[in-house]
Amino acid sequence: MPIELKLPRFAGIENRERAAAIVPERSVAGRTLVLLIAIMTFLSGVTLGGVVLVQKSAIAWSSDVGREMTIQIRPVEGEVMDSNLRTAVALAEATPGVAAARALTLEESQKLLEPWLGAGLDLTAIDIPRLVVVQLADPAEADVEKLQRDLAAVKGASLDTHAAWRQQLNVMAGTIVASGLLVLTLIVVATVLAIVFATRGTMASNREIVDVLHFIGASNNFIAGEFQGRFLTIGFRGGIFGGLAALLFFLLVGVAAGSVVPQEAGQQLGILFGRFALGIDGMFGILAVVPVIAALTAITSRMTVRRFLQKTS
Repeated sequence: MPIELKLPRFAGIENRERAAAIVPERSVAGRTLVLLIAIMTFLSGVTLGGVVLVQKSAIAWSSDVGREMTIQIRPVEGEVMDSNLRTAVALAEATPGVAAARALTLEESQKLLEPWLGAGLDLTAIDIPRLVVVQLADPAEADVEKLQRDLAAVKGASLDTHAAWRQQLNVMAGTIVASGLLVLTLIVVATVLAIVFATRGTMASNREIVDVLHFIGASNNFIAGEFQGRFLTIGFRGGIFGGLAALLFFLLVGVAAGSVVPQEAGQQLGILFGRFALGIDGMFGILAVVPVIAALTAITSRMTVRRFLQKTS
């Protein structure tokens, strides 16, 4: 709606309230600014949603990896592999904090080597390392040191706690989150600059109205307040469009990842972003961008108008 500037009353004379449009509702500047804010809100929402997805996936990765350890048993001359596997399983199951332990079959071990050696190879004539997967009931209570000491009695056995993998996952996730927040900051800065230029252009195109308002006694605070209200409306309108578009984007991407994208690519995307489910906190986070953008638009326009009036008055 157009800004309504109510003329102040002077010397007890009751003047009728009149209105003058500083930023017409259907002006090109107003429509362009709504579109710009909608785009910036959409980009902010997508960036924030991506950060939330990566952070959730990283927490899930770390939790899954932290609840599992692996015992590797290398072939040693004179040792019976099956006997060593049974011993390692028994030692793992006797360790406090361990929920279960299971030795991978020869077929499962060969399948793990397929990405490097290819499928269809007969590895029965080759002694390959075997693995024992250890599931932890509570990683904090698991006596890892005791298990390491016990495994010293099994020749060729070594324990992998996956600590290095967890560290790499956390570093990667932290880098992605930090990059997303940096992009979000740049979007906010670009939005502020766009609002500043739009406000200055509006002030320049309505300079005559501002001069008349000054002539009849309107203060800079009054004029700045009218601009603030107008730009607050613009910010809310553009923010709502952009926020809804961001939510729709994640909905469509989730559907596409589950049905349109090939299964292999979908699995890789699922590892990085989960099921593209933002959750309640993620959706509220994107919706929270709308009032933030609107408030930022209003405050930026008010400060720009006040500075413009101080320089020209």
